[in-house]
Order: sequence, then structure tokens, then C-alpha cells
Amino acid sequence: MAAAMELRCWGGDWGLPSVHTDSLVVLAYAKFSGAKLSVSPVDWTWKTLTASVPELVCGDTVVQEPTQILNFLRKQRFNADYELTARQGADTMAYIALLEEKLRPALLHTFWVDAENYSNLTRPWFASRSPFPLNFFIPSRLANVALTRILVTRGEGLLHRISEVEGKIYSDAKECLNLLSYRLGTADYFFDNSPTSLDAFAFGFLAPLHKADLASSPLQSHLRQLDNLTRFCDNILAAHFSPDKPRKIAARSGLLPPVQETMDANLQKLTQLVNKESNLIEKMDDNLRSSPQHKPHRTEPKPSLSSSKNSTPA
Repeated sequence: MAAAMELRCWGGDWGLPSVHTDSLVVLAYAKFSGAKLSVSPVDWTWKTLTASVPELVCGDTVVQEPTQILNFLRKQRFNADYELTARQGADTMAYIALLEEKLRPALLHTFWVDAENYSNLTRPWFASRSPFPLNFFIPSRLANVALTRILVTRGEGLLHRISEVEGKIYSDAKECLNLLSYRLGTADYFFDNSPTSLDAFAFGFLAPLHKADLASSPLQSHLRQLDNLTRFCDNILAAHFSPDKPRKIAARSGLLPPVQETMDANLQKLTQLVNKESNLIEKMDDNLRSSPQHKPHRTEPKPSLSSSKNSTPA
């Protein structure tokens, strides 16, 4: 009998199962692949002060980081990417790399560096989930980690001021959102009618930005102009995280988002970059993908979102 799997992660709010990007990625992938996880919101104590979140515990095995957790689930035959072609698998890796490089720094800045958002939303939320006296320490520690990660991701020295790279961070993030919107188009998911790991990563990155009550966020305003991306998040929440029976999904418009018609030179360059990286990954990945794979464990097939195209919005 397979050992039970426990996921330790930050808890939910704002209508989300978790407010934490990496935790959302794992939660979404587990839903998509049919993996049964026992979710335990983290309880910060001195013993777990340096713990990494999310963390998956299965018997004597402890796995951290979303990529490693997803790989572990695949080895347990929970594989949401089983039906992807080699090209689609390469595209998945390329787009996830794009999210990490272009969008994550802006998300970290929005929630942890922007003074107004940090004071009014982020710090109070994480402080309320940490016991005394760690509630005075945990938020500032996470903010420092976020600032360091931004500078490292941008290839800047730690002595640089964040203001020196802030403009470029948000410019890159908006281009990344435009590219995701263009790639998704009017579809329910990024590949056909079944969600994959790319959908899990995209949901994890986009949903907190979409749902958080931010006092100041040009990036959130930009996301809300891309109707297909916000609808993508709402549909996943309704189909996979609703406590009731799956609700009717918001019908998608027959019109493509405006970004498709106004895609500028920078967006075209990003598209070319992703295609080049995808081609390279596909060549490197051929041998791996030609090896035998197990079909995924899937409890019950989720109702197709395409069946709700013409339904009334919830």
C-alpha cells in the first residue's frame, strides 16, 4: 500500500487554497494528476524556522521545491504530462523557465519589496500566521530573501539598489504576461483540454496577483486587462478547488484578447526566444522521452471545461 503524502505549505486566503506561489503550483499539479495529498498549513516554530515551503512528506522521504516535488509525484505515477508530445514537453520547460526569469522577480517585488503592499497586506498576513515572537521576525526575513532573489535572478550584485532594476523588472513581467496571454488564446488550458504542469505553474504565478487586494500594483492592473488569463485562473479554481460540485465555468469569448492584435516587437522577440529554447530542450529531451513511461494515476476524469463554453457564467 502506498504511503500517505502530506504537503506542508502556506495556508489559503483571498479565495485561494494557498497565497504562496510555489505551494499553489504543487496543489494545482496534484489536482491535475489525481494525487491525493493531506495538506498541512505550516506552523512556524524555532525548530522549523529554516524549513523550505512547500515540503512533501511521504513515509521517510522529504521533498522540497516545486520542481522536485512534481518529479517525485511523476515517479509515483501521478503524471499530468503523460500525453504531451516531445515538442509540447519542450514548450512546457521553456515557458516555465520564462516564468521564473521574467515574472517571478516582479511578483516578489510586488508583494515583498513594494512598501505599501508589504505594510498593508503581506507583512500582516504572514505575521498573523506565525507564533509570537516569530511574528516579528518571519515577515522581514522572507522580505530579505525575496530582495536577494530578485537581484540574483536579474544578475545584479547584492550591493545594487532595487530601484536601479525596478523598471526593467516590471517591463519584462508585462511582456511575459502578454506572451502567456497570446499562447493561451481562447483555450481553457495551454495544451488542448487537459491541464498539465505548465498550467499548474501558470496558475501558481498568476492567481495570487489576480486575487490579492493590493494597494499598489501596475502589474495587477496589466493582468486584469488580459481577460483570458484571469478567466484561466477563475476556471481552475471553480473546476478543481471548489468545495461544492464543479460549478459552471465562465464561457470564453469568441474574440482573441487585444494583445494578439497588438503584439509588439518585444513580444515577438520573446516568442522567438521561447521557440529557440524549446527547440534546444526538445533535442536534449528526445532520449529521455523515448524511454518507457507509466500512465498516470487519475482518480476520476475532471469534467471538460470545453463542455461549459456556452454555459452561463457562475
